[in-house]
Amino acid sequence: MESKNPFKYIEEKVAEFQETQWGRRLRIGSGVAWNLLLLFGVTGVLLGIFAGSVGAGYFASLVVEEPLRTKDEMRQTVLTYEETSELYFADGVYLGKVNADIERRETKLGDVSPHLINAVLATEDEYFGEHEGIVPKAILRGLFQDVTNADSQTGGSTLTQQLIKNQILTNEVSYERKAKEILLAMRLEKFMNKDEILEAYLNIIPYGRNASGQNIAGVATAAEGLFGITPKELNLPQSAYIAGLPQAPFLYTPFYSGQRGMKTPEELEPGIERMKTVLFRMKETGYITQEEYEQAVVYDITKDFKQPEQRATERYPFLTPEIQARAKEIIARILAEKDGIDPARLDEESELLAKYMQLAARDLESGGYRIHSTIKKDLYDRFQEIKNNFEYYGPTLTETKVDNETGESVEELNPVEVGSMAVENGTGRILAFVGGRDHEIEQTNHATSAFRQVGSSVKPLLVYGPAIEFGMIGAGSPVVDVWANIGGWEPKNFFAARQYGIVPAREALSKSYNLAAVRTLGKIADKDPTQFLDKMNFNKIADTQRNVPSAALGVYSASVEQNVGGFSTLANGGKFVKPYIIERIEDSEGTLVYEHKTEPVDVFSPQTAYLVTDMLRDTVSSGTAIIMGRELNFRSDLAAKSGTTNNYRDVWMMGYNPNVTLGVWLGYDNEKKYNLGRMTSGDLQPSTRVNKLFARLMNGMNEVAPDIVAAGERFQQPEGVVTRSFCGISGLAPSEACKKAGLVRSDLFNAHTYVPNKPDDSFGAGGGSFVIAGGTRYQALPSTPKEFVQSGAAGINKDFVDRMLSPYGGDPAGLFPNGSKFGTNIVSARSYSGIDGAPVAPGASRSGGNIVWSNSPSADVVGYYVYKDDKKIASVAYGGSYSVNASSPGTYSVRAVDITGQLSGPSNVIKADAPEPKGEPKDEKPADKNSDNNSGNDTPPQDKDKDKDKEEKKPQKDQSGDQSGNGDSDSGKENGDNKKEEKKEEKPKDENNGNGD
Repeated sequence: MESKNPFKYIEEKVAEFQETQWGRRLRIGSGVAWNLLLLFGVTGVLLGIFAGSVGAGYFASLVVEEPLRTKDEMRQTVLTYEETSELYFADGVYLGKVNADIERRETKLGDVSPHLINAVLATEDEYFGEHEGIVPKAILRGLFQDVTNADSQTGGSTLTQQLIKNQILTNEVSYERKAKEILLAMRLEKFMNKDEILEAYLNIIPYGRNASGQNIAGVATAAEGLFGITPKELNLPQSAYIAGLPQAPFLYTPFYSGQRGMKTPEELEPGIERMKTVLFRMKETGYITQEEYEQAVVYDITKDFKQPEQRATERYPFLTPEIQARAKEIIARILAEKDGIDPARLDEESELLAKYMQLAARDLESGGYRIHSTIKKDLYDRFQEIKNNFEYYGPTLTETKVDNETGESVEELNPVEVGSMAVENGTGRILAFVGGRDHEIEQTNHATSAFRQVGSSVKPLLVYGPAIEFGMIGAGSPVVDVWANIGGWEPKNFFAARQYGIVPAREALSKSYNLAAVRTLGKIADKDPTQFLDKMNFNKIADTQRNVPSAALGVYSASVEQNVGGFSTLANGGKFVKPYIIERIEDSEGTLVYEHKTEPVDVFSPQTAYLVTDMLRDTVSSGTAIIMGRELNFRSDLAAKSGTTNNYRDVWMMGYNPNVTLGVWLGYDNEKKYNLGRMTSGDLQPSTRVNKLFARLMNGMNEVAPDIVAAGERFQQPEGVVTRSFCGISGLAPSEACKKAGLVRSDLFNAHTYVPNKPDDSFGAGGGSFVIAGGTRYQALPSTPKEFVQSGAAGINKDFVDRMLSPYGGDPAGLFPNGSKFGTNIVSARSYSGIDGAPVAPGASRSGGNIVWSNSPSADVVGYYVYKDDKKIASVAYGGSYSVNASSPGTYSVRAVDITGQLSGPSNVIKADAPEPKGEPKDEKPADKNSDNNSGNDTPPQDKDKDKDKEEKKPQKDQSGDQSGNGDSDSGKENGDNKKEEKKEEKPKDENNGNGD
């Protein structure tokens, strides 16, 4: 039997069925269904194409304005992210960040912990290694959630999209921004590899706040700011904590903003829960094992948080703004030069300067510069410690004011402020400074930005240095300290009643005699000595202050930094090296963009600088800095100069050795209202305070940086400095008359400018006979009684007197006042014929068995005659012992004799009775209290002239400062350190002898 093909059999059966009624119906229905299916299929495809076209068109419309960026443009935009600039002390010691809205520090992917990378990928982009910029299903899910306004918003951005949003686009919530983000993300994936994208992401994402409350971005800043470690040192829980922050940075961050420290345990809980969520995602995605998860999820992350800390600006409130300000000036010039603009134009065009300073400020905040300063951290810290612990500033004055906003009364503090700076002489490096007492009370940097009158500290720079350089004097040449009336201005020394006459220049400088400085400046004023200050960057000198007589007393203003720069010029052998604080600046890649170059300026010759330095050595050993010298705890070849302004508004101490220069200033900020003369009984004299503070700072500097101070080094005398003999009163080569008078002196000279070669011509007529009247020697007149005439003195001539007193003139008697070093054998050349009329009679009294009397107030008295019963019994010259024996009975009186020989009337008569016979009864009658013979109760009247002389020798506290013409306060009592004597002195007075300040 032939077997049938099974397929053929089935085919025949189907055909038979189709011939039946039901078969025919089924065939028709299936055809209709098929046709309908085809119709719906085609319609669906057409609708899909239409919807896709509409969607594509809409997408295109959203991104139509987005420019087509090139590969280089996109890479540069994405990889150029803000990085906060950093500040450094000297020697690469980290200081802190530049003030900015957000802190960021760049890091390389290889320097990041794998734990952190895995945590970021598990949390933010699970398919990062597979997608090409976007994950479509995530986008659709996000779109659906957005359209339906679902409660759960899972997000759909890849790391690439987040990078685009932060670096190219904005955080705007819109379909347009999202469309651009998608387009640019896919494009970026073609231009950057995965590692570059991941590294960029880790550097730009915000991570909340650090331990100082500053906003931060980037994992390097987050690791350091939260845990105090590098991103490579992060462990698993720490990595999970940081990776969880970007979802809600300021909710999850452990620190408050500002300086408010760490959050409470309750407020830390959201961040900890977020960390646990990240750890769970890492387990689910296979980055960590179950065991690792279980260990990490119970980890106490709070113990790893850094303790709250101050930002650099809070830790160093005077230093960081100063470094930033100077760096900004430098960067402004760099940016201008990049734009083809001559940086010198910034000094001339204020608008141009303002523009580039603004650009520099932005660049400084976000350019990632590494700014290296000259400040030695240990030394700077020690200066602040000394400043904070100094106990002799003086009173903090208070003033009650009304707050304009609240209307409440508030108490304003006015402490004695301080400014100080130490500079390395040869380089100009600013090693340390003191900006002020308390930054919260006053923000002005008193070392760099407070400009105060410099007082007598100007004398070596404006007067004696130029006088030596111009060839007028040597170190010990005679200068004149005599009162003068200069157009109605009458300068005075610190002790207003004193004039010192002819004195050596080194004494006048070391003891800061004002009259000598004013007169010396007057002799060189026509040569423009202010030019020397110009070269040393003293730029606050008004035209009306240049070379005027009062300039010798420091009427112009300068900062501590400027004054230090001037004195370091002397230390540098006459070369000015401008102090600076920015050593170098590097960009974020470590490329050097700026390095300071020292450019010395010739000011004084080395010989002049050495002579002034040698003169200022005396200030420490015997002058106005003697207290400072005594309180140094190490030996150093130190030169110094003090300075005091009118009524103690400012006190200065400037000092230097071969290696460093230190300057200190004290004063109140409101110098028109307050001054250092407002003292209590327990306060030290202002100049004593600045002496002590200078010594402490110098001691501290030597302890912290002895290699920099180099205390053992000495100034080397240059060639051209020679020692020569000269006549002490004229400065000329010694003559026979000068030698005979014992007035030959020797000292240092600058051989290139002046040595005493011309013979002395000061001696001439009038030698031999002289009298003394009012403490001054005069040539005797023919009518002068011979008993008062003395012999053996040398007379000086009028030409010499006129030369010495020029250009301001004055009383020749002042050249050799009482106590003058040179006046012992000198007779004034002034013709003196006395005062018209007879002299005033002295006052007499009985003292024991003697008759005593006081000086006559007449200035031309040369002696006294003593009479008994109207007969002359004794002659006593002016200045002798005003006492004569009066034991025998009789009537006694005294008459004054003037230089012309005229007599005064008799003094009051003193009667001496004969002694009573022995054995007779004693007279019990009460004595007449007014009787002249009550000698036991008589006391001699005060000898006014003697007392005056004593007062001149005794240190006094005259309070008019240098600018009032009263000199440095250290020239008298303050050369000692007897605190008990200082307390006895009265409140300073303003003698109003100043320059109108």
